[in-house]
Formats: sequence, C-alpha cells, structure tokens
Amino acid sequence: MTSPQQFSDTSLDPPVSGFLDRPLSPSGNGLILTHGAGGNAQMALLVALAETFAGAGFTVLRCDLPFRQKRRFGAPGRGDAARDRAGLKNAVATMRKMVPGRVFLGGQSYGGRQASMLLQEEPVADGLLLLSYPLHPPGKPDQLRTEHLPKLQVPTLFVEGTRDPFGSIEEIQAARKLIPASTDLLIVENAGHDLGFKGKAKREELPAKVLARFRKFFPM
Repeated sequence: MTSPQQFSDTSLDPPVSGFLDRPLSPSGNGLILTHGAGGNAQMALLVALAETFAGAGFTVLRCDLPFRQKRRFGAPGRGDAARDRAGLKNAVATMRKMVPGRVFLGGQSYGGRQASMLLQEEPVADGLLLLSYPLHPPGKPDQLRTEHLPKLQVPTLFVEGTRDPFGSIEEIQAARKLIPASTDLLIVENAGHDLGFKGKAKREELPAKVLARFRKFFPM
C-alpha cells in the first residue's frame, strides 16, 4: 500500500475532496468512506479502515462532505443534507473512473445516514457500509430515522457498538428488517458511538474484523 495522497476534483459541484489510499496490488474494487457530523476525512476510524482495506486491494477514498469543505468545525446545518448527498454521488462517480470493479459506499453516523439516503434515491453504489448508524438522537428512541430504509435496495452491512446511545443492538436489528435488500450486522462489544476509537477498546482489532465480515458479506 502506498501512502495516502490528498485528492481533490474541483470540476464537480459539489467538489470531491479528501484522501486517496491506493493499493499495491489492486483488486479492481473501490470503497468510499465519509465521516460523522463532528468529524472529517482524517478521523482515526476512517484512517484505520482505509489502511486495512487498501492493504487488501481496495482503492479507498476518504472524503470530506461538502458541509465540512465549507467550514472546518461545527455540525451540518439543516440545509446541508441534500448537497452532502450530491457530494457522495460525485465521489462514487469519481471512484468509478478509477476502478473497473465494484464500488462500495460507507460512512460513520451522519455520513452513513446520508449515504443510505442517497442509495435509496439512486442506487449508484454496489453496497453500503454503515458505521454507527444514528438510528435516533440519544435519549429519544421515538424519533427514528428509518423512513427511507424500506426503499433501500442495495446490500447493507451495519457495524454497531453495544453501548451506542444512538441506537441499541435490538433497535438496529429491527431497522434491518425494514430493508428489502440483504443485510448483516457486526456487533462491537462494549463500544459506543465512536466504535472504541476514543476509548479503551482494542481498536486495532476492529478494522480487520470489519474487513473479514465485509468480505464474507460481499464475496470478492
């Protein structure tokens, strides 16, 4: 695997911007990863996953969502979601030019939610990786963010911590049943919404576990 390179395509609107991890032995498949509401493309979880997947032959693009390209700090505003989805669609189109095989779209928290909403509108990617899907705001289980899931037609792999306040494992299992496409769930014991990347969990083990389950769920 080569060192990550900064990547930018300003010919698109919204632009695609982030970091590209190229494998030494390409498999021909690509993975796009994006961040949560308070993060960016350099979050430790995304970096670790990118390194692991690139080591397995994937071309990986960690991209900053359009709202993060506009401002370095802060959460997305109410008017940002549609443009963020457009940015992810452009990222998929960019990856399609780089690899001849399948392209997968993944995101943590807010980024995963926008990725899932994009793919239920337009199934532009071949599969979905949802890291800590924000099923509802903490302490508000009645405010479920599941209205679009029955229209999601692409295979979806969830990765969820057992201590995530944005959704219990039982709630995620119920949400999976709303999706007509095939789904799978990787449970991360004793991890919160950050999947252990800010706590004391053995975070070095997680990327390999995600890759193994990914390969099993999406046979290469």
